[in-house]
Amino acid sequence: MATVPARSLAQSLAPTDAAARYATYGALVLFGSLLIAVAGKVTVPFWPVPATLQTLAIFVIAAAFGRKLALATLAAYLVEGAAGLPVFTNGGGLAYFAGPTTGYLAGFVIAAGLTGWAADRGLDRNAFKLFAVNLAGTAIILLLGAAWIAIAFGPEKALAWGVGPFIATDVIKAALAAAVVPAGWQIANLFRR
Repeated sequence: MATVPARSLAQSLAPTDAAARYATYGALVLFGSLLIAVAGKVTVPFWPVPATLQTLAIFVIAAAFGRKLALATLAAYLVEGAAGLPVFTNGGGLAYFAGPTTGYLAGFVIAAGLTGWAADRGLDRNAFKLFAVNLAGTAIILLLGAAWIAIAFGPEKALAWGVGPFIATDVIKAALAAAVVPAGWQIANLFRR
């Protein structure tokens, strides 16, 4: 008996009719891009800088949607921002792509692809495995963010501005995201019984 490849939570819950399934996927991409935008506006007081919930939203979306839908969601988010919609933490527009957060935006896409890829392989059902993947995604986001800051402002600013203030909160958000999707699978499985 051949094993069916693992599917993401969103794919497993989507309608089986092709038209309805793709309409659902389109709605999920739009909803996901809006959720990332809203999460970027929500700040949690933290020292030395406030944290947003953006990476939490990205990891949850990627784990729930799988790689293809996660990447489509991040692409929609970036296109919305490039078009001037105020979806980024401090606004929108093409000029935003030349600012200090450019590396983080690139990191968001790669991290979402990694977490989505892991979800497609069933790692989204285990909080510990998903946490490890989210930590790798966090490292990618911080590395690319710091690299861009080093290019734009000098290497001495990269760690102080680009990594240090975010390590603790990003690890917490990676852990929270790793708990949400496996719980979603458990709830979905209850309704299938």
